[in-house]
Amino acid sequence: MNVAVLLAGGSGRRMGGPEPKQFMQVAGRTILEHSIRAFATCEKIEEIVIVSHADYMERVAQIAAPYPKVKHIVPGGKERYDSSLAAIAQYQKTEGEVNILIHDAVRCLVSQRIINDCISALDNYEAVDVAIPATDTIVEVNEHGHIIRMPNRAMMRNVQTPQGFHLKTIEEAYKRGLQDPNFITTDDCGVVHRYLPDTPIFVVEGDTTNLKITYPEDLMLAEKILNQ
Repeated sequence: MNVAVLLAGGSGRRMGGPEPKQFMQVAGRTILEHSIRAFATCEKIEEIVIVSHADYMERVAQIAAPYPKVKHIVPGGKERYDSSLAAIAQYQKTEGEVNILIHDAVRCLVSQRIINDCISALDNYEAVDVAIPATDTIVEVNEHGHIIRMPNRAMMRNVQTPQGFHLKTIEEAYKRGLQDPNFITTDDCGVVHRYLPDTPIFVVEGDTTNLKITYPEDLMLAEKILNQ
C-alpha cells in the first residue's frame, strides 16, 4: 500500500498572513487542497494522511471532505518530526508492506511524474529523496563566519519532497534516533542517513516548479504556474 502523508501543521510566520499559509488561496483553491488533489489523482496512492495543527483540524476536514482517499487527519506536535511520527503511527499495525511518502503540504505544485517516480524507486530502495541540482556555490562556515569548506557544486543538490520510505525502515530510523539524547532533525531522510547509515537513499529528480511556498513572492509564482 502506498500512503501519502501531507504535513500541514505549520504556522506560516514567514509568510506574514493572518492565517497559516496552507489555507491561503492560489488559483481558486487553498494551497492544502492543491496538494491533496495532486496525491488523490495519483492512481498508485491508496490513502492520504494529513497532519494538522490541533487548532485547525476541523478546517482541514472541511477541505479534505471531497477526497475519499483522505483516511486520517491527525494532530501534529511541536517539532516537524513529531508530525511525521504521528502519521507513521497510523500504520504501525497494518499487515503487509506499506510505503510512506512524506510531503510538505505547502509544496502544492508537486507533479505526477515526481510522485510516480518516488513510488517506482521504492521497488528497489528502502528510502527515496527528491532533489534538484544546486545552482549556487555552497560554502560551509565555522562559528566565526569563516569559510572552511567549498563542496563541489556539481555534487550538491537542493532537497524537495516527497521523501519516500518503506514503513519499517523509517520506523527503525526514528526508533534509533529517539534514543539519542542529542537527536535533532528537520528532515526524514536525514534520520535514515544518520541512524541507518548502511541504507542507501536514492535521489529522484525533482523540478524547479516543485517549490515550497514560504514567502509572498512564492505565492505569486505558484499562482502564475497554476494559471498556465
